[in-house]
Amino acid sequence: MPQIFTATADTRLRAALLVAGLAVAGAGLFAGGYMDSSYATMVGWVQDQPVPFSHQHHVGGLGIDCRYCHTGVETSPQAGLPPTHVCMTCHSQVWTGAPVLAPVRESLASGQPIPWRRVARVPDYVYFNHAIHIDRGVPCVTCHGRVDQMPLLSRAQPFQMGWCLECHRDPAPHLRPPDQVTRMDWSDWDRHPEEHAFYGLDYVKAHGIEPARLDDCGICHR
Repeated sequence: MPQIFTATADTRLRAALLVAGLAVAGAGLFAGGYMDSSYATMVGWVQDQPVPFSHQHHVGGLGIDCRYCHTGVETSPQAGLPPTHVCMTCHSQVWTGAPVLAPVRESLASGQPIPWRRVARVPDYVYFNHAIHIDRGVPCVTCHGRVDQMPLLSRAQPFQMGWCLECHRDPAPHLRPPDQVTRMDWSDWDRHPEEHAFYGLDYVKAHGIEPARLDDCGICHR
């Protein structure tokens, strides 16, 4: 009776299984490394914008409050991008002929909004409400970083689910008085960490914030 398998068939099968196992493990390690890399998170990346707007100059230098340009941040799920007339409130008086501001003047003349490119964004299947976070004392700097030190705005956080859940599961350390949420350089907690701990826990209780409920999938995936 002729042999169905050759003498080396078993060796080839073992080698094939080993290669397949290594390929699966390698793919997992590659995917894991990729998801944590700046290529996936875009942390530190600067988006090309139609106008090279400097938060360092406007926020850090001039002291303009976040809410002056992002008008919906306290009342809407969306913070909002600044409409042209907000820019022209100042630039109809200063730097009126600057070439770098030509897109702003063209936008005002044509009525077409400036095509700003979003830097900080979550996937479309994630629900995020700016107003509720601001109302509960989550400062802008937690998600957006020290924009007052950024000549060109870059993404400060990965906006991945694990990062969001860390705060949802233990929100108290991240909270500050709501009237201080837009302050980039606010550091009272650095000087009085014990007050911060007390404030955060007390604020969580006072506003009925339930970390166990914030861990529910339906909070962000609706």
